[in-house]
Amino acid sequence: MSVESKSQMDQSKQRHRKIASVISLAIFVIFSIAVFYYIGRPMLALVSEPDQFRLWVYEKGLMGKAAFIGMMALQVVIAIIPGEPLEIGAGYAFGIWEGTLLCLIGQVIGSIIVFLFVKYIGIRAVEAFFSKEKIQSLKFLQHHKQLDLLVFILFFIPGTPKDILTYFVGLTPMKLSTFLLITFFARIPSVITSTIGGDAIGLQHYQFAVIVFVITFLISGIGILIYRKITKHNE
Repeated sequence: MSVESKSQMDQSKQRHRKIASVISLAIFVIFSIAVFYYIGRPMLALVSEPDQFRLWVYEKGLMGKAAFIGMMALQVVIAIIPGEPLEIGAGYAFGIWEGTLLCLIGQVIGSIIVFLFVKYIGIRAVEAFFSKEKIQSLKFLQHHKQLDLLVFILFFIPGTPKDILTYFVGLTPMKLSTFLLITFFARIPSVITSTIGGDAIGLQHYQFAVIVFVITFLISGIGILIYRKITKHNE
């Protein structure tokens, strides 16, 4: 086989891969929009009614817990679905510790899906959901010498945009096993503050719940400032 023929075959393979990735991305985006409209919105509506949500969970038993894990995984994959209402609902329906664990399990499952999807599609998977400005602000992660530590810090700090971080980590050299350990343990402070607040509402400790949410809001504000400082420093 001549060098020219081999080059043409390689180019043909690259075109086919590019077409396949574009089609896959289009299907995923359409699927995400449909899932948000038909599942995400009703899911958030259910969680926004704490008493109904708790009753629904108890009626479903183990299936209710499994369904909630699926909700959390879906929230990570469909980044436009906010996670905080689900975390608060988990605290209300399951209590602090069980609610936190279920949230983390769901987030890990969702992170696996996102990580593998981004590895397959590449930068297009991120560009489909986030602006170029947000993507550019995290470009430094791809070549950062202390990648594991920095990603842990960014996920650990409340208030950071963990949705885009989850998608962007798939573009870095980080291994899936490493990312899963980081995302599980680093998310604990952010999740547990929400489940504590939800649990307090469930126990009708409203004053304590307000205090928790105010403190969380203030910590998140500080976290956003730290995040902006880190990204600006590494531009």
